[in-house]
Amino acid sequence: MTLEAVINLDLGGPRISRHLYGHFAEHLGRCVYGGFYVGEDSAIPNEGGIRLDVVDALRALGIPNLRWPGGCFADEYHWQDGIGPRDRRPVMVNTHWGGVEENNHFGTHEFMALCELLGAEPYISGNVGSGTVREMSEWVEYLTRGGDSPMARLRAANGREEPWRVRFWGLGNEAWGCGGNMTAEHYAHQARQYGTYCRDYGDNQLYKIAAGANGEDYAWTETLMKQLAHLGCRRITSTMYHALSLHHYTITGPSWDEKGSATDFGTGEFYATMVAAARIEELIAGHAAVMDCYDPGKSVGLVLDEWGTWFDVEPGTNPGFLYQQNTLRDALVASVHFDVFHRYADRLVMANIAQTVNVLQAMVLTDPDSDAMVLTPTYHVFAMNRGHQDATSLRVDPRTAPPSRPVGDTTLTTVSMSASRKDGRLLVSLSNLDAEAAADVAIDLRGGTAGQPEALILTAGAPQDHNTPQAPSAVAPRPYDGVSLTGGTLRVHLPAHAFVTVSAGLGK
Repeated sequence: MTLEAVINLDLGGPRISRHLYGHFAEHLGRCVYGGFYVGEDSAIPNEGGIRLDVVDALRALGIPNLRWPGGCFADEYHWQDGIGPRDRRPVMVNTHWGGVEENNHFGTHEFMALCELLGAEPYISGNVGSGTVREMSEWVEYLTRGGDSPMARLRAANGREEPWRVRFWGLGNEAWGCGGNMTAEHYAHQARQYGTYCRDYGDNQLYKIAAGANGEDYAWTETLMKQLAHLGCRRITSTMYHALSLHHYTITGPSWDEKGSATDFGTGEFYATMVAAARIEELIAGHAAVMDCYDPGKSVGLVLDEWGTWFDVEPGTNPGFLYQQNTLRDALVASVHFDVFHRYADRLVMANIAQTVNVLQAMVLTDPDSDAMVLTPTYHVFAMNRGHQDATSLRVDPRTAPPSRPVGDTTLTTVSMSASRKDGRLLVSLSNLDAEAAADVAIDLRGGTAGQPEALILTAGAPQDHNTPQAPSAVAPRPYDGVSLTGGTLRVHLPAHAFVTVSAGLGK
């Protein structure tokens, strides 16, 4: 049976912010050291110690922003330990991630240099858990204030005369857990205080993001929204913070100690993962509904600044380094998330996958024993979806019941879709989450005309397939001819466990 749907090309929805395709780099395992940063003495081509092949790969994605230094690490990180001559920077212990020594060789200046090489906006997560208001206030001043001031002079003494532009600023991380084990009420007061002392300098206008909820903790979101509200559910007046974060990982194992293998899984585990991934829509819709009560004008943003799959670490690796392989299953988790992000682009303003290199659902994997670098299946979803960045969203309205499959005590819809238009082109993304059966889709394009479609497909022989230094293109996009356009109807054949993007020029 063919799934029939409609796209009205002339009825655009909210803009899909490019920041929904954001990234996250924590001082965790080999994300920073051995991932982004190899040191100036490395034989691997680098600039100031920053690994250039990783930079080139991420620039090709149009990486819009990079969140740093954590994560849990952010709330034990004291930024002045990471400035000045590297040989004089104090060593600390990374208590959250493996208990390893952190030499602070990658600090503020190195991070800002990385962002400049990437062409990405920095998103800095400040220390609320173990830091002070003064410490965070001075970091903002150090980074963004021009002219003459104590922190501007310190920055100049460390080799940077001009201030940087840093808009995105996180007021702590996971305050309900590793960021301080606070109650929502206590953290709300902390966010108000810290937000007050994070100043705008010159034309650098901060966009302050409060540490929001874990999963379905809607009460946390309501507490933060109440603090911003004026005269009940009518009007937001405070600018102590401009957005709330949300964290949610796709986890399907029976416990935190048994999350399942990233590569050795059966069909049942595959479907359980797809069900868990699809739940992101319920969570975003739930938090958006709470925010709508207090902020119907949607002036406060929702930021999903940690998301992705979380499986057991690869055998033989440090449990605290969270290194996992990345299969076609991970790619389909990402594609489903992006479809949801596009549908909620009126409230969701940023999202950051965890994490960019060598940690959890990474874009890039590097080999600690060689200069090899691998692009993961998830990387290719980001690349194929790049045309959605800053595009106008288009609704995809099903006209027949979508295919589905029973999974445990629930039902999984097995075809996921989203669409947008930008610069005179249509982009449609389609995922088939059925591991065994193909699907056919017929989309009636109304309110305009489309030219000859071009398509790419990402699939493999099995959902477990993944890329390695020995087989770097086992899962990689290729041109796809299972698409046609006749009389305004776009027809797409979706093989089992496949992600397809279709683009076409739009007539005037």
